[in-house]
Amino acid sequence: MIIQKTENSRISTFDPSNFSFGNTFIDHMIICEYENGKWGDVKLVPYGPLQFSPAMMGVNYGQACFEGMKAYKDKDGQVFLFRPEKNFERINKSAKRLAMPEVTEEMFLDGLKALVDIDREWIPEGEGMSLYIRPLIFATEEALKARVANKYMFAIVATPAKMYYTEPVSVKISDHYSRAASGGVGSAKAAGNYAASFYPTQLAIEEGYDQIIWTDDATHEYFEESGTMNVFVRINDTIYTPPTSEKILDGVTRDSFIQLAKKRGFEVKVEPIKVKDVVAAQKNGTLKEVWGVGTAVVTTVFEALGYNGEKLDLPRLSDEESYAVILKNDLVDLQTNLAEDPFGWRVLVDHAMETV
Repeated sequence: MIIQKTENSRISTFDPSNFSFGNTFIDHMIICEYENGKWGDVKLVPYGPLQFSPAMMGVNYGQACFEGMKAYKDKDGQVFLFRPEKNFERINKSAKRLAMPEVTEEMFLDGLKALVDIDREWIPEGEGMSLYIRPLIFATEEALKARVANKYMFAIVATPAKMYYTEPVSVKISDHYSRAASGGVGSAKAAGNYAASFYPTQLAIEEGYDQIIWTDDATHEYFEESGTMNVFVRINDTIYTPPTSEKILDGVTRDSFIQLAKKRGFEVKVEPIKVKDVVAAQKNGTLKEVWGVGTAVVTTVFEALGYNGEKLDLPRLSDEESYAVILKNDLVDLQTNLAEDPFGWRVLVDHAMETV
C-alpha cells in the first residue's frame, strides 16, 4: 500500500457535537485504479476531489456500486469494524452483476483497516455515534460507448455519523412503483437503484409520508423493502421478514437482526409477507410493529402505514415491549463492545499505522 499522509489535517475543525452526516469527510481516502485488466497499487491519500471527464462511462452508463458499513469506538478508545467480510462479499457480488472487476480481499479489508486506523480521531464517541464508511467501484474510462468499460476506480471514503431517525416515521405501501424487478439488479447495491427510488419517495413525501414500503413489481401484493432498508413485521410475538432474492438486498443488519432475534428466543419466519395480511393484522389488533433496518439507520420504527388512501396507525410500544428496540440495543451494544460477541462479528482495528 502506498501511503501519503495529509500535511493539513482538518481534525481540529471537527466538532463531534455539531456536524452534518454525509457532508463531513475525514482526512484521508483509499483509491485504486484498474487498467489493462488488473488493479494497480492501493493508495491511502488525502481526501479531496479527483479529475474526471463528463464522458466517464460510470456517469453515462451506470457501472457503479457501493457498500455501506461503520466503524465504532468503545469507551476505552478501541476501534472496531463490524462484519466487514460480509461487505467484501457483497461488493463483489454487485460488481459481478454490473460486469465490473471484483476487488481482492487484501485491497478491501487492508484498505479499510488502514483508513480507519489513520483517521480514528474522526470517530465520534457516544450513543449512536460511529464512522460511516463508503467503499465503491465505478467505471472511469472516457468513452461514449455503450459497452463494458476498461478502466475503473475502487475507493473508500468516510464520514462521521450520528443517529439518523430519532422518532418513528410513517411509510406508504407502494401500489404502483417497485424498487426492483425479477432479473434486474435489486440484489446488487447498484448506484442506479437509489436514483430510481427518489421520485416515488418524493411523491410519498408530498402525501405526508416519510418513506415507502416497496412491493413486488408483478402484483404489488408482497412487501419487499422499505426505502433503503430491509423490512421486518411483528404479528403477535412472531417476527417476519421477506427472504432475500434477486430483488431484495442481502442486508448485513438484516442478517444480524435475524441471528440476534433467534439468540433471544424470538420466533423468526423468513417468508414472503402479504400486504393484505399486514393490513388485516392492523385491523384486528395483532400487528404489533413494523420497522426497517440498515447500516446508516440501524433501526427505524414505523408509526403508521399508508394503504389505499388510508393511514393505518401502529401501536406505540415502550422500549421494553418493542422487539425492534430490544434488538437494536443488542446490536449496538455488540458493535460498541458493551456486550460479549458470541458470533465473532467485531473486528478490532489495531494501531498498525502509528509508525508509518
